[in-house]
Amino acid sequence: MTVPTDTQTRHDQHGRYPEASTVEDFRHNLAAVRARIAAACQRVGRDPASVRLLPVSKTKPEASLRLAYAAGCRLLGENKVQEAYGKWEAMQDLSDLRWSVIGHLQSNKAKLVARFAAEFQALDSLHLAEVLDRRLQAQGRSLDVFVQVNTSGETSKYGLSPEEVPAFLQALPTFSALRVRGLMTLALFSSEAERVRECFVLLRTLRDQLRQSAPAGIGLDELSMGMSGDFEIAIEEGATVVRVGQAIFGARDTPDSYYWPTQTGAPQS
Repeated sequence: MTVPTDTQTRHDQHGRYPEASTVEDFRHNLAAVRARIAAACQRVGRDPASVRLLPVSKTKPEASLRLAYAAGCRLLGENKVQEAYGKWEAMQDLSDLRWSVIGHLQSNKAKLVARFAAEFQALDSLHLAEVLDRRLQAQGRSLDVFVQVNTSGETSKYGLSPEEVPAFLQALPTFSALRVRGLMTLALFSSEAERVRECFVLLRTLRDQLRQSAPAGIGLDELSMGMSGDFEIAIEEGATVVRVGQAIFGARDTPDSYYWPTQTGAPQS
């Protein structure tokens, strides 16, 4: 498989995505994103059905989420667990709407995730795994989880270093309520496409290596990587889940860089 190297990021698109305010807006945006997914897959000979689109609704009000639901969204991604929990409580009339928590989680909030989330994509410590497992056991639930890996090497980013991941995976079978599905990363936030691509290549290469030694029951089929500005590059490098917010919901009040950690300590995306 020959991977293109000239695909550019779209991190300069902030503010260019109009706010989706009708069901038709959401249908149009979802179709546009799926067309971009299909085109990226075609470039590298992949089946578009091998890529799951996770619409990210962080910071958006309940009314927007209900429009997205009406347009066909049945799984939504949220960064902040308290915001997600509040939305879940308010939207329980939509019984088939599921929630993926994709942002950093403090262990003292694990009880909220254990109560409502269908998926958690930012597992990065054994302490958190132990607390989540205990809370899930109490709820009689299990949870799909992704191990977050810091592929950019930025000290401000959450996630395990690539070197820490093998031993971490070896310890996870202890926690029977956690169903490990794969790895997740946030790439470098940069307009330099090749630097972004390096993060995705690192995650895929790490996953391929770990498959040889992963304990029984630890799934490594999934790679969650890529957001509105760079998901096409992520797909070219093997992403099976892309987390897309602004291209579906419209621009946020602040640029993506505000939600991504930086050396000055900006909040996590």
